[in-house]
Amino acid sequence: MRLIRELEKLQEERGYLDPASLRELASRLRAPLYRLEGLASFYPHFRTWPVPAVTISVCRDMACHLAGGDGMADALEVELAGRDDVRVEETSCLGCCELAPAARVNGRATGIGEIGEFGREALNGGVSVERSAPRTWRCDPYGTGSRYRMLSEALAEETADSARDRIVEVLEGAGLRGMGGAGFPTGLKWKLVRREETVPKYVVCNADESEPGTFKDRVIMEDLPHLLVEGMALGGFVVGADKGIIYLRHEYVEARMALDAELRRARAAGLLGRRVLGSDFSFDIEIFISPGGYILGEETALLEALEDRRGEPRNKPPFPGQVGLHGRPTLVNNVETLALVPGILKHGIDWWRSLGKEEHTGLKFIAVSGHVERPGVYEIAMGTTVRELIEEAGGVSGGRALKAFAPGGASSNFLPADRADVPMDFAALEEAGSMLGSGALVVVAEDTPMLPLAANVVRFFRNESCGKCVPCRVGTEKASEMLESTIATGDPLDWETIDKLQLLLCETSICGLGYVALNPLLSVAEHWPDEVPGSPGSRHGE
Repeated sequence: MRLIRELEKLQEERGYLDPASLRELASRLRAPLYRLEGLASFYPHFRTWPVPAVTISVCRDMACHLAGGDGMADALEVELAGRDDVRVEETSCLGCCELAPAARVNGRATGIGEIGEFGREALNGGVSVERSAPRTWRCDPYGTGSRYRMLSEALAEETADSARDRIVEVLEGAGLRGMGGAGFPTGLKWKLVRREETVPKYVVCNADESEPGTFKDRVIMEDLPHLLVEGMALGGFVVGADKGIIYLRHEYVEARMALDAELRRARAAGLLGRRVLGSDFSFDIEIFISPGGYILGEETALLEALEDRRGEPRNKPPFPGQVGLHGRPTLVNNVETLALVPGILKHGIDWWRSLGKEEHTGLKFIAVSGHVERPGVYEIAMGTTVRELIEEAGGVSGGRALKAFAPGGASSNFLPADRADVPMDFAALEEAGSMLGSGALVVVAEDTPMLPLAANVVRFFRNESCGKCVPCRVGTEKASEMLESTIATGDPLDWETIDKLQLLLCETSICGLGYVALNPLLSVAEHWPDEVPGSPGSRHGE
């Protein structure tokens, strides 16, 4: 982590990474210059050119596309032409989809309509960061009362092993699954890492959510940082780790502030550090700021970045639970998963299971964006239907009818309105032909052209491919070019080539990006064949 942190520090001091500064840093760190240049060229957060006083980053992806954001960056460039102190750039999803069309001005999240105000503020000395009052969440077992009681109770048990056994049994009994997309059973993962004998071990929180439409973890960190910190400490206690790392995307300025403040409080109270609460357990947490890139949400690419390498996914097996950070067993969970642990331990298995609807279990945070009246993060009972959630978010915006939805972010298949009664649940959505994915419901209203939307998402995956797998790097570029050509000319898509690309990406990609990159297009072709030149529906005998 030293090289990336030094590059980050250098960029903060000088504004960008110029060749002379990189040579000076390489000499000071006694590191090969090519390593620093390789990191600087791979991660999008690093800049190798001078930047003006104000940088306006305009989102180009899914939710902002639906909000009419296409062309916004070009329009701003025209409006600000001649201003040497302002730079306008298009960028991938910023994680503030509820503000769509969204931008960040010197790191501060805002809607496009507010850019003038924040731009003036930045020119006059910097943008201030203000946080709204935290909401009340059902998963928080403490409210305004004393916190970290689950950690203190575990450390106070007669034997540490019995406490660890109890925690794993409760998580397994509750059926908590990973909420970052994969849905792997949490209790089983903790048990497997605990069984590993190699030390030291690590706990890593994946807080790098970067998929279009996804921003639930950001809100959890802003409103419930104590639950994340306690969940990580409990994970460290169970698996036998003494160090935790929160891998946080660099755009999440407000979340970083909340986490920094919570870590200071926890250390001051003896809840982190040496001999936590006077026990034999030592555990502390540090924040690592991601230098950018969607691919860093893949757990092994994330580990590569923590080891000062380019964030390219590793072949699996071995899995991080056995061979993770620095070759040691590493427990990797996402923000939501860890934050749900204290409440489950406090109230028990029956409480958690009773929170779901009908046969479904527990609560789920869902980011809702797109064509809804009240975009934002909602804490719902697992099993709540898509239709019910849209109604909770104020309904489809403008009183329009629902046309389509993506229930799990950009990587999930689009489904038509007649499937809106499907429950938000892992198995139910899979049966319906999509997935819960990153916990991001993107709503699409009637009269929205589906092919440009699919092309927008395919373009995102093309832009975010790390390039390690040649079929993924070249295949996503080819698919995106074909879509852009079809949209521009109206000519039929070459479906024989699309089919070959899909097979190639699925069979040769190391990570999930290649598996899902063409899903938006394929699901649009399946459900809205009349909107796709070449009518692929007939190709499937529909």
